[in-house]
Amino acid sequence: MEKYLDVGVIIVSVALIASVILQSKGAGLGGLTGADTGSVFTARRGVEKTLFRVTIGLSILFFILAITTVIVSG
Repeated sequence: MEKYLDVGVIIVSVALIASVILQSKGAGLGGLTGADTGSVFTARRGVEKTLFRVTIGLSILFFILAITTVIVSG
């Protein structure tokens, strides 16, 4: 069971990294480093809104998998 959880954590973490990078595509490389782009409070519509919700879901799933892995491994 530990192997499946480890593989799940790896897959979810790669997907989470990809979704975060896709969200900052309009901000350039400065958005990846945390630089201020001046557009913090923009409205999310369409694909951006979906990607935002997917990122939240992936982060919750990652947290649950990480906690479960720690509990199962002892």
